Amino acid sequence: MLSSSLTLSRRRVLLAGLATYLLPFIGRTHAAATQMMLTQVAPGIYMRRGLDADAAPQNDNAIANIGFAVGTTAVAIIDPGGCLADGERLRTAVRATSTLPIRYVIMSHAHPDHIFGAGAFIADQPTFIGHYRLPEALARRGTYYQHGLDSILGPERAGPVVPPTTLVHDNLELDLGGRILVLTAHGVAHTDSDLSIFDPQTRTLLPADLLFVERIPSLDGSLRGWLKELGTLKTVDAHYAVPGHGPIKVRWPDAAIDEERYFGVLLRETRQAVSRGVGIDKAVATVGRSERERWKLFDDYNGHNVTQAYKELEWE
Repeated sequence: MLSSSLTLSRRRVLLAGLATYLLPFIGRTHAAATQMMLTQVAPGIYMRRGLDADAAPQNDNAIANIGFAVGTTAVAIIDPGGCLADGERLRTAVRATSTLPIRYVIMSHAHPDHIFGAGAFIADQPTFIGHYRLPEALARRGTYYQHGLDSILGPERAGPVVPPTTLVHDNLELDLGGRILVLTAHGVAHTDSDLSIFDPQTRTLLPADLLFVERIPSLDGSLRGWLKELGTLKTVDAHYAVPGHGPIKVRWPDAAIDEERYFGVLLRETRQAVSRGVGIDKAVATVGRSERERWKLFDDYNGHNVTQAYKELEWE
């Protein structure tokens, strides 16, 4: 039951929008992409750790942490994956675990590595759930993401753009039978359409890409907004969290410390650059450098984050 209370090069731009991440190595490639390796992070909650790799034909964009929750009457998908084939593998994994109906497919935000597997679940006739801004984000970017992903993976491999059929404006509770999932719509942060999920039964928080662990966050929304929403999430009475990227089970709220520190440095040093009249190009080369050794992929994404922060802060 339901109850209510989105050129370095064109490809680089696409990859930023896809929330993909370039790595100096690819340890798990095609073999890992063609299997669905699941971990039960809490009783009844199963997650697949995303690959540490860029979207490529051999990995099907299986780079985000995705999974599902099982109750006594229904299953909820927690992000359906990075392309149609990724979603199909997730559906197969669900069916190997439970015969209960797949009643809900939760789409945490507009980035394709989290939601382009939704087409694999259409035949189940679930309720597709997203932030109230998700339809606008998909209308604005969905076709672009789809064509870009097809250009990387191969023609028609991305999968369809599936819009949500139920929107979360504030909070929404999903009853899976013996398990209630609490969905929260956040303000502009990582993107403009971020949802988080909380399972009070196991005190597990699933904030999707509002939380990055070990790999540098990618800013596609608002720096100040992300800090605000992170503060809100820290008040959730959870023991563990499942980040959108990184280790699939981390202690909460301790796991937010690194992300919060990085954002604090980014905010402070970008403001200083703006106030001193430092141009955006120089700011990109200097802001946040003290964080370089603390994050994977720093050189690939810190510059983008500084650019986004500079544009946000220069007129505050």
